[in-house]
Amino acid sequence: MINSKELIALLNLEDLGNHNFSGNSVTIGSPNVFGGQVIAQAVNAAYKTIPENRILHSLHAYFLEAGDLTTRINYHVQEVRNGGSFSTRRVTASQKDKTIFILAASFHKQEDGFEHQATFDATIKQPEKLLSWDDMLEKFGDFLPKSMKYFLSIERPIEFKPVRIPNPLQPENLPPTEQVWFRLKGEKQEMDFRTKQEILAYISDYNILNAAFNPNASNHNFGNTQTASLDHSMWFFRDFDFDDWMLYCVESPNAFGAKGLSKGNIFTRDGKLIASVAQEGLLRPIKK
Repeated sequence: MINSKELIALLNLEDLGNHNFSGNSVTIGSPNVFGGQVIAQAVNAAYKTIPENRILHSLHAYFLEAGDLTTRINYHVQEVRNGGSFSTRRVTASQKDKTIFILAASFHKQEDGFEHQATFDATIKQPEKLLSWDDMLEKFGDFLPKSMKYFLSIERPIEFKPVRIPNPLQPENLPPTEQVWFRLKGEKQEMDFRTKQEILAYISDYNILNAAFNPNASNHNFGNTQTASLDHSMWFFRDFDFDDWMLYCVESPNAFGAKGLSKGNIFTRDGKLIASVAQEGLLRPIKK
């Protein structure tokens, strides 16, 4: 995938009837299906059973098995509840009769109410002053570890610019935080709020576990640690557009017992909070 149009096509599932849907997978550089893809496709499946006047406000998911990139994923949607204000769906993703993922999602009719939000750091370095993953590959590719060079060389529909770039040749322990600017590649696409939420869910699985690695980065990294997303929760707040850069601010309050917890907020460039995310991931040191 090289642009947002191809990403939208990937996330839009084939309708098989009776609340069953099916989709393909595209690698992001790992040997298994990207968790963000499964989340976003499951949201797409759930939305196909939801009335037009209801919007996704939260999701809670568990990754049960690694997904096979060569096999289509089937999604089954169960209508758990249709209330006066909320609708709830349960989505089960499977391959070869094996359940690999489950999602619970809640949808809410739009209502007015009071509001507040987390503070946005207006002093953070702007994306124009930062290197993207593509820039890093071009500038430092000959000096990067082989696995990192391969990961950065994969074509993606999203451009990422981390605020802090650690030196992989001189790793050091860092604060348990991660801030990454991101935007979609390609020409602007007209999207409804549902499609924007699916894409944001896809992006939310990128970079989030970095914060859990950082306090022990002098000794542990993705090369010597077995990693996997275990669960993923997300809350959607305000409508937004993908016209400009957005900022993913993540912090990790804990790592223990071969697991790490990260939580984050996603802001528009002008400081509007559009979503919050939480994920626990497997961080199992590989024994030599």
